[in-house]
Amino acid sequence: MKTLGLIGGMSWESTAEYYRLLNELTRDRLGGLHSAPLVLYSVDFAAIERLQADGRWTEAGEVLAGAARSLEAAGAELLLICTNTMHKVADQVAAATPVPLLHLADATADAVRAAGLHRIGLLGTAFTMEQDFYRGRLAAHGLDVLVPGPGSRALVHRVIYQELCLGLVREESRAAYRRVIDELVAAGAQGVILGCTEIELLVRPEDSAVPTFPTTRLHAEAAVTAALAP
Repeated sequence: MKTLGLIGGMSWESTAEYYRLLNELTRDRLGGLHSAPLVLYSVDFAAIERLQADGRWTEAGEVLAGAARSLEAAGAELLLICTNTMHKVADQVAAATPVPLLHLADATADAVRAAGLHRIGLLGTAFTMEQDFYRGRLAAHGLDVLVPGPGSRALVHRVIYQELCLGLVREESRAAYRRVIDELVAAGAQGVILGCTEIELLVRPEDSAVPTFPTTRLHAEAAVTAALAP
């Protein structure tokens, strides 16, 4: 099995989910006491969040590119950026090292298409929902991407940064997310992408009337499949 290189810490709450899922999936595929060979570079999310808020994406990309080079030096053979939002700098990270990068949006789009869906709702940070780096990547796979209205986008973003990234899972926020999902379904969404790795800590399959696509799990499944490929 190839050694996975994880660029994490954005937030560490979701990176912990990546670690758990990668090891559980490896055990399920290989059996016994098998676990995933991996190396993790966990950044200080406070510094990254400041760069996001200031629009200093190139500087944030330099931090992640440095992490990628460190993972290469540590023996990583396949890279994962363990956050949807920071795939805005995926090309910058990929250019920093010859180690292949498994793009989270590609893994997600593959799962949506495999389910036979084409009109899909997207929840995530404001950056992910409003900018083209993620929506455009999904559209390139033939998907019609819907996002909530401005007020709902603000709510989804606030809950991510002020609650989920701090490990706070509140029932009132789950109810609010259900209403946002209902809004997307009413607009014609056949499914909903949980396009922030923390959202899976809050939204469960039963919270949606249509299929949900949990990007952390989908990314981890694709990574294990790629790592085990000959």
